[in-house]
Amino acid sequence: MEFKTKSTLLPAWIAIAAVALLLGIIITLAIKDLQRGREVEIQTLREKSAVLMSSFESGARTGMGMRWRHDQRQTLLEEMAYQPNVLYIAITDRSGRILAHSDPQRVGQQLYSPQQMAELKVSSDAQWHMTTFDEPQAQQQNAFEAYRWFKPLKRGSGHSGHMMNRSRMQEAAEPQDDEQAVIFAALDTVALDAAQAKDMRNTSILLSILLLLALASLLALFWGRRYQRSSQQLQDSRAFSSEIISNLPMGLITTNDQHQIRVVNHAAEVMLGCSAAELFGQPSHQALPAEWQQLAQKSSQGQPIIEQDIDHRLAGGQSLPLSLSVANIVNHSGHFLGNVFIFRDMREIRQLQEEIRRKEKLAAIGDLAAGVAHEIRNPLSSIKGFAKYFADRSPAGSEQHELAKVMAKEVDRLNRVITELLALVRPADLCLQRVAINEVIEHSLHLIRQDAESNNIALRSRCDEALSLVEIDPDRLTQVLLNLYLNAIQAIGSDGVLEVDVEATKEGAMRITVCDSGAGIPPDELGKIFNPYFTTKAAGTGLGLTMVQKVIEEHQGTIAVTSSQPTGTRFEIVIPLRHNNLQGEAHADA
Repeated sequence: MEFKTKSTLLPAWIAIAAVALLLGIIITLAIKDLQRGREVEIQTLREKSAVLMSSFESGARTGMGMRWRHDQRQTLLEEMAYQPNVLYIAITDRSGRILAHSDPQRVGQQLYSPQQMAELKVSSDAQWHMTTFDEPQAQQQNAFEAYRWFKPLKRGSGHSGHMMNRSRMQEAAEPQDDEQAVIFAALDTVALDAAQAKDMRNTSILLSILLLLALASLLALFWGRRYQRSSQQLQDSRAFSSEIISNLPMGLITTNDQHQIRVVNHAAEVMLGCSAAELFGQPSHQALPAEWQQLAQKSSQGQPIIEQDIDHRLAGGQSLPLSLSVANIVNHSGHFLGNVFIFRDMREIRQLQEEIRRKEKLAAIGDLAAGVAHEIRNPLSSIKGFAKYFADRSPAGSEQHELAKVMAKEVDRLNRVITELLALVRPADLCLQRVAINEVIEHSLHLIRQDAESNNIALRSRCDEALSLVEIDPDRLTQVLLNLYLNAIQAIGSDGVLEVDVEATKEGAMRITVCDSGAGIPPDELGKIFNPYFTTKAAGTGLGLTMVQKVIEEHQGTIAVTSSQPTGTRFEIVIPLRHNNLQGEAHADA
């Protein structure tokens, strides 16, 4: 039997791929956010540097119009460099020599070498790059440096253009170094570095949290699938165990550590004659016999209880032979969890045992009969001859004549016993025929009808029209029925009923039932009636029912008897409709 459990979780690879994809998206977004923040800060620095450079150029144009001296322009440069976050403002020629600097001491020095100036590729548009700034008596720090051509003479529009027109001749007299000059504005990147470090820190914290969450999700997925797998295995094990227990041919009852019944399988219900719902939860000392509790106590004391034969008394008063085994249920740490009772119905086994004993007894009788029958019959013939001789020589009605007749009668009875004994132990030679069983029943009843009517006993029969031809030995079966009829008539005495029913069974057999309204058979004698030489009749041999059982078994059938006093006795005969040997021959002929 196959058990299926529907999975409720996604496959592991799908979940792992989803987590990895989510992490990739989040990391990409975090990097883009860092870049965007850096771009915003850079743009702010570019705008600030552009304002500084434009402001200085405006101041320089104004100073040229007002004929400022070089030291005044230097002062303006220094004043503008005092603004927050401004590291320096410098003007160099094309070769990188400093023409003006917010730090006057650096005027005339090289800000960059000619090669470095060539690599900067100065143009009219402002450009920038990240560099380092060595401040005296301070450690080196990063700097944002913007640069372009220095253009103080570029005319603007409006009022400033008119001012430049008025002083065109004066401008022509000024030195033309500025036309080849480059202006540099360097800003510190403390805020940029701090913001970037903060963003990196926040991003790292966020990614760490996400990684921890991803790891927790994977662990949760792992444990979830492990729990699901364990749960599925547990369900399969429970279903497997349940099917085994339910279909176990032996009865099984388990109790918990509180000695309450927890499991009762179907076989136990059938044997004990009560449902599992009635027993479930009941204390074992109330629901089970005291003898079972005693065996359970012995088992708890270390005494193994295996295949203990007991007789269980059912609710109807019947006795059920059982083979009982009891064991303790303990866990790996030795803690007591309950008891398990396993028992099986021993009725068939005991019937087989009785059958074996009966056949062993018949075999012994056969050996005895074969050995002494010949030795007994020869003297019996001589004794019967002498008895007939003395009867003929004695006057009729005399005591000698009567004694001789008794001797002959007893010799005949003893010879009949020997004949029945030999018939009992001699292998059967059935003459199987396909006959109408209903006609056999009517014929057997006709043979005893006169005796029944003389004792005012009513004969009743019910035949099954569905039964047409069956394979039996009609003579031997008639002998069986006559034996049962005569026993019934003797048990009834007078004024009673003898019933015979014939019907077909679902198993391909016929059932013949013989019931009488006699006094019944005592319970202590019911199990002995098929034993050889067991009889309650003064003139009986005790071989009649033994012969009946032998003939039925030769027909591959069974015979059972039930009796209750004083309602009567019921014999039930079941014989297959077809004999196995005849079936085999028919197949061989085909």
